[in-house]
Amino acid sequence: MTRVLRYFLLFALLFVGAGIVLAQDGPAIRGLHKVKRKETIFGISRMYEITIDELIEANPEMRMPDFELKKGMEIKIPFSKHSAQPQQVNQSQQVTQSHQTEVAPQTAKKEDDDVRNRAIRLGVMLPLHDINGDGKRMVEYYRGVLMACDSLKKMGISVDVHAWNTPDDADIRPVLLDDAATRCDLIIGPLYSKQMDVLSEFVKYYDIRLLIPFSINAPQLTTNRNIFQVWQSPTEINEATINHFMERFKDYHPVIIDCNDSTSRKGNFTSGLRRQLELHNIEYKVTNLKSTEDAFFKSFSTTKRNVVILNTGRSQELGIAFSKLNGMKVKYPELEITMFGYTDWLMYTSRYLENLYKFDTYIPSVFYYNPLSPATQRLQQKYRRNFRADMPSQLPRFALTGFDHAYFFLRGLHKYGKTFNGAAGMFGYPPVQTPLQFERYGNGGLRNRAFLFVHYKPDHLVETIRF
Repeated sequence: MTRVLRYFLLFALLFVGAGIVLAQDGPAIRGLHKVKRKETIFGISRMYEITIDELIEANPEMRMPDFELKKGMEIKIPFSKHSAQPQQVNQSQQVTQSHQTEVAPQTAKKEDDDVRNRAIRLGVMLPLHDINGDGKRMVEYYRGVLMACDSLKKMGISVDVHAWNTPDDADIRPVLLDDAATRCDLIIGPLYSKQMDVLSEFVKYYDIRLLIPFSINAPQLTTNRNIFQVWQSPTEINEATINHFMERFKDYHPVIIDCNDSTSRKGNFTSGLRRQLELHNIEYKVTNLKSTEDAFFKSFSTTKRNVVILNTGRSQELGIAFSKLNGMKVKYPELEITMFGYTDWLMYTSRYLENLYKFDTYIPSVFYYNPLSPATQRLQQKYRRNFRADMPSQLPRFALTGFDHAYFFLRGLHKYGKTFNGAAGMFGYPPVQTPLQFERYGNGGLRNRAFLFVHYKPDHLVETIRF
């Protein structure tokens, strides 16, 4: 069967308060609902199979800018305008009677078909505009998503794409009233934490997979099994880095260099590393970037390979450290030195590439942009043809991130359907830039645990070591 890729870009900047008019006598009321903890207007409307507009029409105070749904509050539940209405009764009498019992919620209904046998329906809910950096980066990401859809089309996998512009000041609820949103198999978004409450309930109600691509606070992950979160917190990355360092460099002699950078944020890593070294009875030395040549040398071992760690990620201090190490190697060529760095260093590779190779450098990261990779070069050429521009030079490349995310999830859904959970080994996909590997978070959703070392080898090759 011929499969067709259709792109629909629907920029919906809608607000609940617009265009709502109350009837003179108000809507017919079914009963009252007593608000429970963490319930939202959207969730309650879906619970009783009414629209948000209908719920607000019955409770006009919800249109007030400072309205806040609170636990214990009683709100009116109207009959849906799309269902049979009761005969007209005295509204005050009906409300009084409804105090005796709460309205029973109804069960969600969703088309139960197999995504493996049809086009995958993808929704993108991100700020897609050119007003500020958020919008421009997300447009870049979205372009990568579209390129992934195009690549999958050539494999016989068709995708229907719907995209909605959801900027920081947008109310996402009207977007979710779109029938196209309710029919999605996968939604990518949001970018802002404040949109998570309503979107989490929405995907749970309609059994939609939600991919959160970037760094937002999403406590809903702990309870909603439909959520995938790519972003890993600095604490998680720090812990993973220390654990993998201890395993790979357990037979090395660590040398920590104080770089006198009062603005550095690497103290959590170096202090955590030192604690682990001490717990494992591994001897290490601390020296200073301003130390004399002799004092600097005394921190290094002449019998074991040294692994050098700076306590800053800044370029200037890295350059000075390389100068001192090069000077020491001239005087003591027998010294074996490996550098262990930070993701920040990936931005300085053009400046320090030869030194990265020379000192056998390892850089921990959750991505790796390799401009020499044939896959990277093909996608950059395709991007140039499709969008008549080059990818912006920031790291990571957002278009490549969007490509990896969309390709991974859409191919997974096509192969496994709703059972796809993003675990390691489900299918062989070598990422262009951003590896993905998900694990279940308790009884909730799934978190990305992919992590790698980018290794600049003395033979001028670069390898990525995935964990």
